Formats: sequence, C-alpha cells, structure tokens
Amino acid sequence: MSFSLIVFDWDGTLMDSQARIVDCLQAAFLEVGQPRPSREAAADIIGLGLDEAMARLWPAADAAQRQRVAHHYRRHFLVDNTTPAALFPGALETLERLGAAGYLLAVATGKSRRGLDLSLAETGLAGHFQATRCADESFSKPHPQMLLEIMDELGVAPACTLMIGDTEYDLQMAANAGAGALAVCYGVHAPERLRALRPLACLNSLAAIPDWLRQTDGAAVA
Repeated sequence: MSFSLIVFDWDGTLMDSQARIVDCLQAAFLEVGQPRPSREAAADIIGLGLDEAMARLWPAADAAQRQRVAHHYRRHFLVDNTTPAALFPGALETLERLGAAGYLLAVATGKSRRGLDLSLAETGLAGHFQATRCADESFSKPHPQMLLEIMDELGVAPACTLMIGDTEYDLQMAANAGAGALAVCYGVHAPERLRALRPLACLNSLAAIPDWLRQTDGAAVA
C-alpha cells in the first residue's frame, strides 16, 4: 500500500458532534408534532445526507413533511442550538503531522456545505484540506460520488486513496469507490459493526493514525 490522499469524514471522526446532531434532530421532530426519534436511532443516521436521514427516521412521511423536519433541523443546528461540539483530541496535531509528511488531505461528509464551512471556520481547519465534498453537493454516502470527485479533483487513483471514518457508510463508500478504508472506533457506529466490513484497521484515536501509516504504508510521518 502507498497512499497519497487521505479523506476524512467529519462528524464522529474529526468532530465530537453526536450530542448536538441528536439534540437538533429530536427538536426538529417535535416542532412538526411528531414523536422524537430515540437518541440511538438519531445517532445511527449520522453520516448520511439529510434527505436520506429523514427517510430512515420517518419512512411514512412524504417529501414535504421530511423537508419541514429538515428545515427545522438546519435552523437548530446552524443557529439555535448551543450543545457543545468540539474536535476530538489529537485532531489538529494529526492533520498537521499528515500534512507535513506530504499527504493530500480532504473531507467527505454528510453535512451540508453551509454546515461544513461553518465548522471549518469555527475550528480553523480549512487550510489543512485540499478538497471537500458535502452531501448536498452529491449523492449521500455510501454512494461513491463524493470520494470519486475528490480523487478526480486532486488527480489521485483509488489505490492511493485512504478513507477514514467512524460509520458503516464511510467504509461502504470507500469500497464502492475502490479506495482503502480505515475505521476509527470511538465514533457513532460500534466497533463490531465496523470490523464486519473489514477495514484495514480499527483505531481507537486520531493520534494513532500517523503511527499506523508509518508502520503500514512506510510513510515518513514525524
């Protein structure tokens, strides 16, 4: 293996935003007079595009009803909600180490463009990534479009691309795009679910990624 492009998922991989997303989803359902989904059900769809998430959480709803919930969710997440969401420990240091080692870095996320841009601005991480793709710009995970477009933009082949994420959707997207997949086991989906998809490894922290690359990929990561 010899990777030159590393693509990160955002929520649950780089940012600990599960509680905020779940709170906003539950509040959005209550606003339209629907029972709120359980915290477990709401967390399970993190990583999908918002339309796909609404379809799973309220399968009996029509398109207009789902759009109403999505509208309220966006308002809560982008404006009203104050639930803290912070980078996971080691996120900045890991990105700095990988960038210094010469890797191209990118993000493929189920967030909207507005949501990702807000998070990048709040965390100051925008300058670390050479490309980003969001679910409102393409098909949702696990469809490979986001990953394929990133690889095409940066001129990197699937065999040289590594997708890092915390959900089945990330790993399935990587497989569908012909890219390598590395799981992190501290996020949304349980480690046993991730390991069932046979990622290259399932790591317990972001800080472990550079060492794994050095040992597995022969990379000179300081």
